[in-house]
Amino acid sequence: MIPDVNYWAVIVATLSTLVVGSVWYTPRVFGTRWMRLANVDREAAEARGVWPIVVTVIVSFLTAWVLAGAVFIAWRFYEGSFLSAAVVTGVLLWIGFTAARMITHDAFEGRPPSLTTLNLAHELVTILVMSVIIGVWPPAGV
Repeated sequence: MIPDVNYWAVIVATLSTLVVGSVWYTPRVFGTRWMRLANVDREAAEARGVWPIVVTVIVSFLTAWVLAGAVFIAWRFYEGSFLSAAVVTGVLLWIGFTAARMITHDAFEGRPPSLTTLNLAHELVTILVMSVIIGVWPPAGV
């Protein structure tokens, strides 16, 4: 089976990661705390220019595309609501891949648990927003 993917939903879900990240990491929300916990130097971060944003857009597109395909497969298998399939699939993929792998890496790298929690929460919100966008904007014929 080849998953039917709504590429407009994938593009909007991709762009949503920039909005979520911009809000999440603003100094007034979690940005200052994140920079302190992650030992990020503001000047060094600014010197990197737009490259981190370019990387974010590319990997966010891949994430949204894979998520949309996985949602379609899950929806075909379980039937029911496309939105429910999207949210459940997104959360399960976040638990099984993002959270599990990030916790493992952070444990070996000795990162503070509060940093891991902050980053995991950001990733969960990002995936939930992507899932809702994909779920409310299914492929044609769904």
